[in-house]
Formats: sequence, C-alpha cells, structure tokens
Amino acid sequence: MKTRAMRWAAALGVAGLLATSACTANVKPQGADNGGASGTAELLVGGDNGSPTFVRNFNPFSPNKRNLTTYMYEPLEVVNSLDGTATPFLATGLSQPDARTVVFHIRQGVQWSDGQPFTPADVAYTFDLVKRTPALDALGVWQHIDSLSVSGADVVFRLKSDDVPAALVLAQQLIVPQHVWKDVQDPASWTNDNPVVTGPYTLADFTPNQYVLAKNPTYWQAGKVAADRIVAPAANSSLDIVSKGYDWAYTFLSDIDNTWVKADRQHNSYWFPPGGTVALYPNLTKAPFDNLDFRRGLSLALDRDKIADRAEQGYVKAAGQTGLLLPNFASWTNPAIPAQGKVAQDTQQALASFAKAGYHQQDGKLVDAGGKQLTLTITTPNGWTDWLQGVQVVQQQLSALGIQVVLNQPQAAAYQQAMQNGDFDLVMGSFGGSGSLFQDYNNLLNSDFKKPVGTSTSANYERYGDPAADTLLAEFKATTDPAKQKEIVNRLQQVVYDQLPAISLFYGGLWGLSSTKKFTGWPSEANPYASLMTWGSTPLLVVTRLQRAH
Repeated sequence: MKTRAMRWAAALGVAGLLATSACTANVKPQGADNGGASGTAELLVGGDNGSPTFVRNFNPFSPNKRNLTTYMYEPLEVVNSLDGTATPFLATGLSQPDARTVVFHIRQGVQWSDGQPFTPADVAYTFDLVKRTPALDALGVWQHIDSLSVSGADVVFRLKSDDVPAALVLAQQLIVPQHVWKDVQDPASWTNDNPVVTGPYTLADFTPNQYVLAKNPTYWQAGKVAADRIVAPAANSSLDIVSKGYDWAYTFLSDIDNTWVKADRQHNSYWFPPGGTVALYPNLTKAPFDNLDFRRGLSLALDRDKIADRAEQGYVKAAGQTGLLLPNFASWTNPAIPAQGKVAQDTQQALASFAKAGYHQQDGKLVDAGGKQLTLTITTPNGWTDWLQGVQVVQQQLSALGIQVVLNQPQAAAYQQAMQNGDFDLVMGSFGGSGSLFQDYNNLLNSDFKKPVGTSTSANYERYGDPAADTLLAEFKATTDPAKQKEIVNRLQQVVYDQLPAISLFYGGLWGLSSTKKFTGWPSEANPYASLMTWGSTPLLVVTRLQRAH
C-alpha cells in the first residue's frame, strides 16, 4: 500500500520521499542520542529511505540522489513553497530592471568545502552545464533563459520573453563547483561520492544502512547551524519514528495524537499545512463534462467537509474553488467571491444545474432525455488510500442523486499515463503548492498544455482552453506591478470559480513531525517560515533556524 507521504510527493512531482512501509532493522539508529561522550548535538532525521539499503549517489542533478544531498548544496535563493517567500542563500538578492532581465547579486566570501573560493563563475558554469546536458535541467531553467553573463559580482540573465516569474525558477537552481565538475565526463550519471559543497553540512560517513552529515566548519553562516551532525537511517518505519527518538520526520501516522504525540507529550508535535489542492479533473474534451451546467451540478452535489474528513482524518480542510492554496495565500483572496470560494453542498441547486444540462430524476435515477441513467467513471490510483476514501464519499454523494459512479483504480504508472493522455471521465489529481501563484494558475489553465486526447501533457490535464485566461496569464507573466498582479489574480480566481476547470475537494497536507527534546525553532503554524518537508532546499531554511534545547 502506498503511504500518504509517498502519495503527496508523487502528486507534487517529488521523488525519493520517506516511505513508512520500509523494512526496519531491529536496532537503534546510530547517533540517536544528543550529547554522550563527544558532547555533539545530533539530529536524527527520517528524511531518506533505502530500498531497502542506500546507494551512494550525491549528484545534485540526479533524480535518484540521496535526499540529504540538498542539505549540502545550496541554490541562489530558497523559496518557501507555502507562500512563495524567497530567502537569499548563494545570492544576496536579485533585481529585475525589466521583465526580460534578472540580475542575481552573488554572495562574496563563501568557500567550497575543499577550501576553494566560491565565485559568480561557479554560478554561470552551473547554468551552462545544465544547458549542455539537458538531462540535468530538472527545473526547466533553459525554457526561460536566452543568455547569461557575469558582471563583477552579478550574474545577469536575459530571458526569452517578458517573464517576471522566471526569477523564482532560476533562483532554485543548485550550484556546483566548476573546479570539480569541469573534469566530469558524464555529469548525468556521475554519483559524486564525495561531494564538494557550500552548504551547512558535508558528508561525514556512509554505509548502505545509514549516512551521516557533519557541520561544515567553513560554512558562511555556520553560527546559525545548531546540529553538529545529521543522522539518516535507511529504514524508517512508523514504529521506528515513534519509538527511537527521531527529531524530525515526514510521514503520515494514523491517529497521530495517540502515536507520535503520545510517545513524548512534552516534546513531540506535528504540523500539516496544506501543500496543494486535491481535485477532480473533468475531461473537458467530451460530453457531458464540457457542459458548464453539468460541472456546476457536480460541484454543488458535494459536501467537501465530509470528503476531507474521510480522506485525511480531519487533518486538512475542504478546499475553496478559487485555485488559491489557503490559508497560505489568504492575502490574495478575491473579496468579490463569497466564503473565500468555498462551495457548500446544495442538492436542489445541483439538480437544477443538471436539469439545464439535460438530466432529470426518474425513479430515483438521474437520467438523460432518453431515460438512460447517468454513469460516471472516476479514476484514482490504486493504493492511494486517502484519495480512495475521499472518492468513495464522492461516489456516495453522487449516488444519492441517482448517478451511477464507477471507480477505476489503475496502478500508479497507468494512472499517470491516463491522466496525461486525457483517457478519463473524471480523474483525481492535484495542483498548486509551487510557491508561485503564476505557476499554479499557469499549470491549471494555460492552453499551451492543452494537447489532443491521446497526446501526453505535463499540466492542464483537463484540457481547458480560453483565450481570455491565456491573456491574463500572459499579462501576469509580464508585469512587475504588485497592484496589477493582484488584479490579475482576482480575475484568475473568478475563472476557476465560475468555469470549474477542476472541482476542488480538499487540501493535501505536508505531514511534518518534530521534537523539541534536543532542538527548538521548528516551523509551525505560528511560525510558518517553512514547512517540515525533509527534501529539496526547504531543509536549508530549517537547519539554519534551529537552536539547541536547554
């Protein structure tokens, strides 16, 4: 069975997360204590998972890299996916003199872990390396860049078009040392066993069952790094996480108050902020899903609170129908849309909308003009139990109106292919959570992704297309004016609310666990400077904010 941690990671396009179903050695992880004879402060993290053991791969470009690679390599800026806030790292900041130019101001006085100086040339080299080896361009930076150059302490990017949101994409590129990588024959396959890095940690020890990072003594902000060592075991079962003194983990634990919290009520806590919107995508290329009244009927027929409670045990809330991830982007809500876009179940209005679309109730069934019962098929991945539980509530609520609902549960690979190719009636999917409002709406609405059924697309799986929405997205992409951006986002919310290109159900949680027994300063609802994700560059925000508990 696929765990919620893996399910949400897959939905966001993130690989290699912690799987709670992994086999577990019946031993205490090395380094599970704080202090001891050495007096070091160690952070035990459930942030990587062997299959069942680790392969030594610290290539920051590799999709198969060890997860904690990103605790060692740094980007220009780290973007908080919760709200899009960018924190400078290898850049001290950026400027955008116009919509086609991004200038990153590169931090001075930084050293690579082998003692060599970090320079703007390393930044330029990294982007050129990615251009020469397209397999390394996981972020798609060269979809935006026309050219780049070094000017003193700055790296100047000329973009292919007016493209203000590109800055956040470029900022997230991990930077590698030119003096090491220039001699690598095949950078895509190189495993980089002994990484040379700028970040807060370096690789200290590696075995197939566990690896350890040590604090980088020459790190440019070493004074902000509280943990001397980070220990990452290969096996991280739910039982391990609860019973073996973990400080930080990312996983969904059922009945978490009576598992994780109960294990140490004084120190253990959790925070599950929304990381994206789980929705039903209607196939807009075929009837009746291309009928707006029909989609309204579907939307009004659903009690989203009950769906969310069943799917995610009440840990996340029902989603609004604006395309905004809330409460993360609450300041952007369109005041003209009631209840922040939350749609209440209204059976009578649902039936009225279905009637406009040509369906009426007859003998307890919702039928078309010829008396044939309406039958819908909803596709959801096999083994994604929370999504299945949510869909089963959808099935019950639509069945109550006389609609026959069939659940299709292909394996994950077949599900992904069906969604990308448009081979579905209704499919469970997710959108948002990138930290960029432009990117979230662009992926949902841009007709550039509207491929013919049978042709794979990477976004806009419902095949929505509206020239007015495309114009809004183009204007959003080109403007640096905050007031204009707010106006555009208001109108994009109205598009999603009125046109129902996707029927939002509930927010997908980011399942972060933390303990204050050894370290304090964890992200929380009261201090949402980051999520508790253990992968990507987000952990850089966390490990530079933690403090030793006293």
